[in-house]
Amino acid sequence: MYNPQPSMQAGHIPGKAPKGQDAFAEERVGNEQIRELLRTFGLRTSLIRLKVIDALHAADRNGRSIGVRGVHAQLEQLDIPLSFLSVREVLKRLCAEGVINLGSDKCYSLNPQARAVLDQTAPR
Repeated sequence: MYNPQPSMQAGHIPGKAPKGQDAFAEERVGNEQIRELLRTFGLRTSLIRLKVIDALHAADRNGRSIGVRGVHAQLEQLDIPLSFLSVREVLKRLCAEGVINLGSDKCYSLNPQARAVLDQTAPR
């Protein structure tokens, strides 16, 4: 059975990611930023924390805050199978640790210090 190496595949340019992997590479950079944020606050990295913070960061970039239902709905749209209760518990923990803030409207947003860490580690 012939199994070509990635560099031998048709249309592959050495040193350049194949089509469709650019988005994956960009996501990895975002995950590294969030990992650094969690380290700064003394928290362990978990998939659910990465995804929840990513959802909050996306909302923040759009100038809004979102509630538990909004975060959960956003994760469902991305086919990330997390229960509503799991999302709520992660949000509570991130709030207790000071990574995010809970507004009077019951919506969450990134703490200014957390936002600064994400902005500081953003790729140039």
